[in-house]
Amino acid sequence: MEALKLDVDQVYNFVSKEDIHSLKIAAEDANKALHEKTRAGKEFLGWVDLPTSISEEYLSDIEKLASQFHAEVECVVVIGIGGSYLGAKAVAEALSDTFAHLKKNNENPTILFAGQNIGQDYLGELLELLNTKSYGIVVISKSGTTTEPAIAFRLLKEHLENKVGKEKAKNLIVAVTDKEKGALRALADQKAYKSFAIPDDVGGRYSVLTPVGLVPLAIGGFDIRSLIKGAVYMQELCGLDASFTENPAAVYAVTRYSLYKKGKKIEILANYENKLHYFAEWWKQLFGESEGKEGIGIYPSSVDFTSDLHSMGQYIQEGERSIFETVISVQQSKYNVSVPPDKDNLDKLNYLAGKKIDYVNKMAELGTMLAHVDGGVPNIRIEIPAINAYYLGQLIYFFEKACGISGYLLGINPFNQPGVEAYKKNMFALLEKPGFEKETKKIKDRL
Repeated sequence: MEALKLDVDQVYNFVSKEDIHSLKIAAEDANKALHEKTRAGKEFLGWVDLPTSISEEYLSDIEKLASQFHAEVECVVVIGIGGSYLGAKAVAEALSDTFAHLKKNNENPTILFAGQNIGQDYLGELLELLNTKSYGIVVISKSGTTTEPAIAFRLLKEHLENKVGKEKAKNLIVAVTDKEKGALRALADQKAYKSFAIPDDVGGRYSVLTPVGLVPLAIGGFDIRSLIKGAVYMQELCGLDASFTENPAAVYAVTRYSLYKKGKKIEILANYENKLHYFAEWWKQLFGESEGKEGIGIYPSSVDFTSDLHSMGQYIQEGERSIFETVISVQQSKYNVSVPPDKDNLDKLNYLAGKKIDYVNKMAELGTMLAHVDGGVPNIRIEIPAINAYYLGQLIYFFEKACGISGYLLGINPFNQPGVEAYKKNMFALLEKPGFEKETKKIKDRL
């Protein structure tokens, strides 16, 4: 199998090859620190060697559970937020038939999501649907007390128990949580739910290849073994002994860092395949939560081309020159669809007759890259041969490793997220949560 290809040639008009290669030692030192656990956040580096540590027994246990769900339910509701939701959502969306929900021959349970927001109408509509479907629940939370998924789980647990009875419901609920502590661990033990442990040394946004991602994906019928194989390949390619030029994660990290130092503060992840929309959402959390702290960091954004060329394309072409693009390019499509001829040719498209739709898309991609580079937007290109589990596994590990190296280049801890707590403190005070009486008084006085 091939590896993803990284092309940074279209940044050299903005940062020189010498500038990038001058950071070779810093990048290799950062990569070494990730493997040897010698810098900030060292207690959350279990993801670095995770792909090669996954055992056959471990996978078989997950697949056995998936088979049980396949036999019993039409849907599985995955409850989680942030890293407990986005990884599975990204892979599932990328690998699913876009119109599977309208087709009758779906052999695997449909994956639905809850707990990723506090939308009352969303939950109301979900409960209305579940009245008509057989379903199970995978609840994902290290603590069991994160507000959004905890609310969703309380609602859905009650709904499922009322629908099928408490005894049957406990066999349709799976908890992915801490190995020993926390509210969800206590409940799982008390109710005898099937459970999987989230490793202590893997944070949420790096957890796709733990049960956080693997359990929902296996239940949904996706090939988790190929996903892991792709990650293993990239783990070895970007390993401790990899030289800078042979380590695509290091080259990517250094390139984006060099652009940042030249005033390019915003990175836009672009794709030309709509199936990668949620992969970009996962990427945004990975880099945004890892790097955005201490008043520094590249702001991660994303676009779906060519759709967004008719909206955000104007800003990218002619707006403030503080941006650069990273494009995920897919070499081969699954289907072959050609532009048909038309004798009247009123739309003036006969010059495209007989050409594959993907060829048109590729020319749009190439034309856009040339236009944006000419307009002052450096372009990094990441090519994968196809959208499948193996290459998604490569991409996941590639971005995780690059994010770790990039954070260390910036001089911050890329494995904590202290800023996430600020909104929670205010929300709890406004909701008058016990223990927040002083904060409640302070915020009410302020308002």
